[in-house]
Amino acid sequence: MALEDLRLFGLDDTRAFGEAVARALGVALARHEERDFEDGEHKTRPLENVRGKDVFVVQALYGEPGRTVNDKLVKLLFFLGCLKDAGAGRLTAAIPYLAYARKDRKTQTRDPVTTRYVAALVEAVGTDRVLALDVHNPAAFQNAFRCGTDHLEARPLFARHAAQLIGAEDAAVVSPDTGGAKRAEALRATLGQLLGRPVANAFAEKYRARGEVTGELLVGDVKGRVALIVDDLISTGGTILRAARACRNAGAKAVHALATHGLFMGGAAEMFAEPALAQVIVTNSVPPLNVDRAALGSKLAVLDVAPLFADAIRRSHTGGSLVELLEP
Repeated sequence: MALEDLRLFGLDDTRAFGEAVARALGVALARHEERDFEDGEHKTRPLENVRGKDVFVVQALYGEPGRTVNDKLVKLLFFLGCLKDAGAGRLTAAIPYLAYARKDRKTQTRDPVTTRYVAALVEAVGTDRVLALDVHNPAAFQNAFRCGTDHLEARPLFARHAAQLIGAEDAAVVSPDTGGAKRAEALRATLGQLLGRPVANAFAEKYRARGEVTGELLVGDVKGRVALIVDDLISTGGTILRAARACRNAGAKAVHALATHGLFMGGAAEMFAEPALAQVIVTNSVPPLNVDRAALGSKLAVLDVAPLFADAIRRSHTGGSLVELLEP
């Protein structure tokens, strides 16, 4: 399929990221119209013909002042439905940050499974495929959706950045809890491949119940090593902060945190002020709206994943494989 058969929309809430994807893809964003009514309702429609086209819609689902996660989700759903009604041949939701992915199973009696509920809503408006980046639990994401799914990872990007940080030093990849052990192990293997030498692993003890986090132990050897704490997202930074202190107490030479989605809510300022943490590395799947990036200087690094999305969209459109995107 030629690129002229592709239509790429970037909703206003994620306009800058959508434009970056379009530049990397070598196409112009398709034109659309958005209106907000006085009572809070939304109207969004395409201003170009989409009949029979391969249509992609970029929208990240994070909250920000004046626009909640729910606002953005509803706008995305209604626009996807509108495109389907307008005759889109294939419809893909490209979601850099997928909200409501943390509750993917019942951990307490009568818990909601919001990942599945969001999946049902996305499918109900006629979406054929969902393209998402580093969701909280990839297996739960794939199982929740009945439509097609593609799961992108920032791991190769993080591994290349970490390799430059580490240089000739010994390193250890640390999961801040046992639930993220697979994610940490994948980064450890990729980083070891890039460095051409073994990289140690470790994980921190963590228990969460009714919003309270406990656990102090660190399992694994980080002494004299550069410790890389890896997670899918940073909200208040409490989990990263606990793991960073545990690593320094265990003798780590330096500690860096890597997380795909930097939400930076509430107590994130305490995390950035922590001397045990040398640097926080995130992607631009969520813009760092809640921190003063200039004031943080080198304490915060933001890696660009727009080219990754562009490559995935190109491969999806032309029938190529996305597996190669997982290679460093």
